[in-house]
Amino acid sequence: MSRSLAAFAAAAAVLATLMAVPHAAAQNPGRVTRETNANRRARIERTVHETYSHSWEVAGGGGYLRFRSGQFTQKNSEIGFWMNGTRYLSENLGITGEIRGYYGNGKIPNYNPFAALVGNPQISEYPMMGGATYRFRLRQHSAVSVFALGGTAVGKFDGASKGISAAQLGFWPSTNARPAFSVGANVDLNLYPNLAFRVSPNYLGTTFGGTMQHNVGFNMGLVYRFGKQKM
Repeated sequence: MSRSLAAFAAAAAVLATLMAVPHAAAQNPGRVTRETNANRRARIERTVHETYSHSWEVAGGGGYLRFRSGQFTQKNSEIGFWMNGTRYLSENLGITGEIRGYYGNGKIPNYNPFAALVGNPQISEYPMMGGATYRFRLRQHSAVSVFALGGTAVGKFDGASKGISAAQLGFWPSTNARPAFSVGANVDLNLYPNLAFRVSPNYLGTTFGGTMQHNVGFNMGLVYRFGKQKM
């Protein structure tokens, strides 16, 4: 009989202990929540560090630009490509080199005597620039950076004009090298720590014909990150 009572008492004690555990958690839910939030914050911090501690980024894709092909011409729409590489010195600051190409059809003024003969011939520009990129917003799923680039641009404005010079069409003269610069922002949507989709609204300044052209557009494409920074 005493053995039965002892076994019953032991079972009751174990049952009371098991019932007390959830009761204690219910009495102090904040501690459990804080521990859960702390684990979540630590996981996000690890992901952010993994994403932005890469030492290199290469990116490329397509773009759109509004460009004026001559002093008295209307602006035309152009599509293009872009490719760049960035060496990050820290999670925020990087050195960028970039090449772009834009293609469109210049709009010859109606009063030009060659307008009916040539129509709207194809034109193209090729900016090649370098400069700095600064990433000021670093999040788990997105990042925002700004860039300032300077260099040169090549312009082809009479390659499809049936032998008529660019000046006769009212276009800028074709040239092998004219100063150019660009400023803008990159918005990266992270697909993985090393892969992102990028949208980059930007301003492109060109100086064909010895004058200043103010061009605006955007680029979009993919970004691939690799390598690790030396901490």
